[in-house]
Amino acid sequence: MQGLYLVTPDWDDTAALLARTEAALGAGVALLQYRHKTAGPELRRGQATALLALCRRHGVPFIVNDHVELALELDADGVHVGGTDISVAQARDSVGPGKIVGASCYGDLQLAVDAERAGASYVAFGGFYPSRVKRYAVTTPPSIVDDARAAVRVPCVVIGGMTPENAAPLVARGAHMVAAISSVYGAPDVAAAAVAFGQLFGRR
Repeated sequence: MQGLYLVTPDWDDTAALLARTEAALGAGVALLQYRHKTAGPELRRGQATALLALCRRHGVPFIVNDHVELALELDADGVHVGGTDISVAQARDSVGPGKIVGASCYGDLQLAVDAERAGASYVAFGGFYPSRVKRYAVTTPPSIVDDARAAVRVPCVVIGGMTPENAAPLVARGAHMVAAISSVYGAPDVAAAAVAFGQLFGRR
């Protein structure tokens, strides 16, 4: 796992979501996470099904945020859980050993250690910078990336207000993936934005 971890915005316009997602996938994405906090069950299932098809076409793993039952129903590649969702251990038990389980660890290294022990495939830290999507205290220090590399063996994801420019120091410290929403989906050229993130990892 290395590169751009693309996370979807809370868009009800499925056609626009699919068009911009496909443009990014074609330019290089390591993982795609479907995250729509306000979608109803029908919209959520429809969008996730269509996004999964795009990911299969481009050979990109597809992760569902929060909704383990939906991930199982679609045979998605994994799930991502946060602090208010089911535990990492419960998610791992639900999806089995062959799927990806991601864990939000905010700015807490101990959460990452515990998540790895419980079966997490990767750990995500942040936010590092102010976000246009989420509201949180920007308190995660860049040094946590160094600490995580020493404390856990699973890949480390950095999140929160990421752009290619401000993510570069975190990648230099050893972050394996950079999670982004607005800086890709809101970019004038989605493909160019995805490429710019990929270049942080030596991809052209």
